[in-house]
Amino acid sequence: MKQFLLILLTFFSLNTAFSQLNPVKWSTAVEKLSDTEYNLIFNAEIDDHWHLYSQHLPEGGALPTEFEFDSIAQTQDYKRIGKVLESPSITKFDKVFQMDLTYFDGEATFTQKIELSSPNITKIETEVYYQACDDEKCIFESEVLTFNLTKEKANILDPIQWTTHVTKVKEDVYEISYEANIEKDWHFYSQESVDDSGLGPIPTAFTFVNENKDYQLIGSVKESETKEVFEEAFQMNVRYFENKAVFKQQIKVLNKELKTLESEAFYQACNDTMCLAPETFSFSINLDGSTNGVDIVEIDTRSQELSNKLQLNVTGWEKYEKEEVKEKSNFGIFILGFLGGLIALLTPCVFPMIPLTVSFFTKSASNSQKGLANAMLYGLFILVIYVLLSLPFHFLDSLNPEILNTISTNVWLNIIFFIILAFFAFSFFGYYEITLPASWGNKMDSASNVGGIIGIFFMALTLAIVSFSCTGPILGSLLAGSLTSDGGAMQLTMGMSGFGLALALPFTLFAMFPKWLNALPKSGGWLNTTKVVLGFLELGMAFKFLSNADLVKHWGLLKREVFIGIWIVLGIGLLLYLLGKIKFPHDSPLKKLSFGRISFAVLVGAFVIYLIPGLTNTKHANLKMLSGFPPPLPYSLYEKESDCPLGLNCYKDLENGIFAAKTENKPIMLDFTGWACVNCRKMEEQVWSKDKIYNVLNEEYIIISLYVDDRKELEKDQQFQFLKHNGSIKNIKTIGDKWATLQTLNFQNNSQPFYVLLNHDMELLNHTTAYTPNAEEYYDWLVKGVANFKK
Repeated sequence: MKQFLLILLTFFSLNTAFSQLNPVKWSTAVEKLSDTEYNLIFNAEIDDHWHLYSQHLPEGGALPTEFEFDSIAQTQDYKRIGKVLESPSITKFDKVFQMDLTYFDGEATFTQKIELSSPNITKIETEVYYQACDDEKCIFESEVLTFNLTKEKANILDPIQWTTHVTKVKEDVYEISYEANIEKDWHFYSQESVDDSGLGPIPTAFTFVNENKDYQLIGSVKESETKEVFEEAFQMNVRYFENKAVFKQQIKVLNKELKTLESEAFYQACNDTMCLAPETFSFSINLDGSTNGVDIVEIDTRSQELSNKLQLNVTGWEKYEKEEVKEKSNFGIFILGFLGGLIALLTPCVFPMIPLTVSFFTKSASNSQKGLANAMLYGLFILVIYVLLSLPFHFLDSLNPEILNTISTNVWLNIIFFIILAFFAFSFFGYYEITLPASWGNKMDSASNVGGIIGIFFMALTLAIVSFSCTGPILGSLLAGSLTSDGGAMQLTMGMSGFGLALALPFTLFAMFPKWLNALPKSGGWLNTTKVVLGFLELGMAFKFLSNADLVKHWGLLKREVFIGIWIVLGIGLLLYLLGKIKFPHDSPLKKLSFGRISFAVLVGAFVIYLIPGLTNTKHANLKMLSGFPPPLPYSLYEKESDCPLGLNCYKDLENGIFAAKTENKPIMLDFTGWACVNCRKMEEQVWSKDKIYNVLNEEYIIISLYVDDRKELEKDQQFQFLKHNGSIKNIKTIGDKWATLQTLNFQNNSQPFYVLLNHDMELLNHTTAYTPNAEEYYDWLVKGVANFKK
């Protein structure tokens, strides 16, 4: 057949050599079905007025399309499953051949399913022979087509790279050095935790095989210098390594025949946004210092059988696009700073200065345009001054990126912040005034008489100094809030920029539109009321910092219900003040309640009522509007009965979960999570707790929560060795080892949280997703999964 085709091809090529017709353009695609099964897809794009013939034609007519696999491909590399399938075609009576012929117009698709003998095969070649005709002529062609089976890059993070070194100290005594090179922005943790609560990240641990049989350990594993910082994610002080870590252990050899020492390192790596599942790295160290040769690694039959059970053979990947990862922004802190600046405008130190300063610029200038320019310059200098206040923190940040976290989020500094904010609060209540030295203001005021641009700058600086008694507490809260988050100096600059812009805008706007000054309310007792209200808010913020210290030290002083109770007391105090039942030193007599005061009192009362369920042990105790302010839900006075999130009915075993899903005819949500996964808790408390999301999870899905950091050992007959893709062996000893390997093997991802929606046949119902703080987006993702399951 092939020789006949070549003869025809040679004959017709003589007739078409000069025309070089190419009416059919071939391309290839690959659809991955599993690690070893693929669909090879042949796409033919056919020119107008031409048609390509089918594989299935009667004899004596046109030549059918034919695919040749065996002559080019190494048949031992793969086997074909079934025949080549083709897309819908057209069958018509052909006048030339005087018979019915089947052909394609426009485009055609052919598909061949194959099974590889090894998942390491990356390329397959085939050849296609075909005839194409139009109304006047026909061509015969063949073309070699290549299919690249290059595996999609897995989203598997491996930020820690290990090396070892052996030093002979003296006869029979060796020192083993384990060196870990750590990728930028990642860290892993010391062997020693700061506290013994058992909470927080997993400490590094080393185990030694055949210890006390072939050798003895001399002392314990010594480690290089660590950093001790307050980690916002875990709400506690931690010790970790960055860039590089070195561990050293001395041993005394007992068995003279010992040549190789086997050991393992168990560790957890994190960055600012995620923590990976705990990892076990195995070492095989030659005591003579030589490098281990590369051996062909094999695992026993039982391990192979148990490894195969981890392969879910998930299908449906081609239906869904991967989600995009969005970068975080500091816009939120800018808005908070802006709001702080607007509040500062309403204090007695700033508000009366607005009409005085604007009038000075508009009346003292030779013309209105110059007055407007001076006022705009004055506003610009206010903004610049507050931005400049954040620059020293950038200098500290450049010396050491962790220094801001170290100096400002230490447990004792959280207590200092509590004392400072409480001190500011009682200043707002009117019991004393906090001012900068008067000489500073006098010097700046004198400098402002210089005139010109320099004089305007010192006028702006004078405002910043004399208004400190009102703006200082607000700036203090902004400073503390910025430094105790992940943004550091840049976040502080954004907050200061927002504050300065809000403070500067009125001076510029009122200079542009002087008539607006007539609409400003007159100064009076309401300005002091604003200060007192700010005092209550400052006091509430102060307890947030005391709560941080309590969480770190686990004193148990401010459990979640105690913290919320304090806020309720402060809210009631503010409510009584607004209603005139409580007075402070600088309050003027309250003759009647204004509409604004009553309205704000109603809001405060509503807020107090909202807080009350937080004292209970119900699902309403999760105050979602305040997520991140009170201590976390587990830090409670109440005993929690269920270890499933929000009391949902979840399964922690894959087989039991799948069985339940089939029994109840519900789709499956695989929840790859961890006991020490902070973003997992955020998703559960802030997103899953939304009523409509909670209802979907509770009523429509079977949740299978697989904890990748669970250190509970598997039964001995369930422990096995897993052969990794790079040829190394991973010992599956714990529940966490098993689920972490299952996630990596099936989904090429090893970060948590990680969610997968599946039907009973392990077919995807939607794209996989990870940390999704947008509740609406997560709800739509769940609902689409249910809809696809019911189709």
